[in-house]
Amino acid sequence: MEDTETGVASEPESRRGPLTVLAGTGALFLVGCWAAWFFTIDDAFITFRYSANMANGHGPVWNVGEDPIEGFTNFLWMLWHVPFALAGLPLETVAKVTSVVLGAGLLVMLVRAGHRAAGLLGALVAAGALVLFVPTYFHVTAGLETIAFAAVVLRAASVGVDLVQRRAVRDWEPPLLLLLAGMIRPEGVLATLPGFLVWCWLRRRQSRTWALVVAVVIVGGGYFVWRWSYFGHLFPNTFYVKFGNLGAGSVWLETTAWLFLPLLVLTAVLLFRKASRGAGLVLCSVILLTGMTYAVSGPTMDYLYRFAFHAFPVLCLGAGLAMAQLGRRGIAVLVGTVAAGWVAVAGVRSAELPVAANYGPDLQRAHVAIGKGLAAAQVPEAARVLAVSDAGAIPYYSGWNAVDYIGLNDEAIAHGAAPTDVVKAARPTVIVVTAHGPRATPGVAYGMNLPEVAKGYDFVVDVQMREGYFQEVFVLPEYAAQVKTAVDASVGDAQRRYDPGRYEDTIDRWLDRLRAQLPGG
Repeated sequence: MEDTETGVASEPESRRGPLTVLAGTGALFLVGCWAAWFFTIDDAFITFRYSANMANGHGPVWNVGEDPIEGFTNFLWMLWHVPFALAGLPLETVAKVTSVVLGAGLLVMLVRAGHRAAGLLGALVAAGALVLFVPTYFHVTAGLETIAFAAVVLRAASVGVDLVQRRAVRDWEPPLLLLLAGMIRPEGVLATLPGFLVWCWLRRRQSRTWALVVAVVIVGGGYFVWRWSYFGHLFPNTFYVKFGNLGAGSVWLETTAWLFLPLLVLTAVLLFRKASRGAGLVLCSVILLTGMTYAVSGPTMDYLYRFAFHAFPVLCLGAGLAMAQLGRRGIAVLVGTVAAGWVAVAGVRSAELPVAANYGPDLQRAHVAIGKGLAAAQVPEAARVLAVSDAGAIPYYSGWNAVDYIGLNDEAIAHGAAPTDVVKAARPTVIVVTAHGPRATPGVAYGMNLPEVAKGYDFVVDVQMREGYFQEVFVLPEYAAQVKTAVDASVGDAQRRYDPGRYEDTIDRWLDRLRAQLPGG
């Protein structure tokens, strides 16, 4: 039972309550992962390409034989996949399974901390908000480091809460979490700094603390110096392409604040009571420092609130802890239901959900199929060079050297070179361009003047991904027949296999696909 005033669990419930909540939310979590399992974002294949090249003994490079370029922001995630690439395992599956396990870890942390602070209701609100937010499942299966990063940030925040509430904490954990977060994503140092600083202050009189701080400085500094010397720049290549868009950052901040408004308010409630103020300060600091990076950079590729998700589990934790601060149980139940329901509705109403829900098969029948077709094309090794804007699955599956004319994986473009000049100098055999309709090739694509660059090339194929999204392939005349034959065969097979004839961005298409996978479907 629970105390009717505080909602805190009594002793019998403390033994069975968390397991009940974990079983229920865990079952929903697994169903959600199944429903989104087909989804892999194109950007994930950028990381996989670096991992595969490293596994093959070339180091973390974009193009074998060229100067290293840091076209990823998730070093530890990239490194994690190297042994699996060496073993020949499909990196998509490795990434998904890893994220499912870490997502289950998120649930365990939220149920445990929520229940300890506010009983069954605290556990239900903390874990319920996570599993009812539909974008959670697409972040689990996307192939990127989103869930891994969110798990480390949540753990660091939880450890910080334990410290201010005088619970036992393993001395090595705060410095280790700081290192892990900073090596998964550069802004991870900021996100995990509050818990680390609390640990430093509370353990300041222990020599072991300062020995661990020195170890963090040596390891973290050594990693930073290595990557600076290896890649040649202070920050990842993507930083120079994306950072500094304050207007987009302001929009991101407003969108995120509205999306998670009840969770933000509940986390702030912790600041108003002495018993919970320390926890509130830690959680609010983590949320502010995590979001600050994106508020000043205007993140691109922020599908389904990807960057906001980094602090989302921390907000779920804050809401769960706040259940103990709301007075009578009836009020807490109402507020907790509204908070979890708000994020559930917001996730379902996302304008990006229909695109994401069908993105997996769409990517397979366009980008993946083009990449596999290029790999099979009878083109000499020395001529296997392509230029592409969607620099994920196409370069990964083709194995060709690639010019990324957006600049994420091209040092010259990232630092100001004109994409037109870079592509013309490379004289790639294949140029792939995104268009909004068949034979609707844009004159300029991401700063590249296509008529100038593709002069003398043959147009060989239009590949439809979804409504209003095509990939157009241009090839040097001497290789046009070979490329067309191979790409046509690969694309034709994929178009017949993945949602044949359907290109609309609708939830119905997603649900029809799921129903077909059920027994008797």
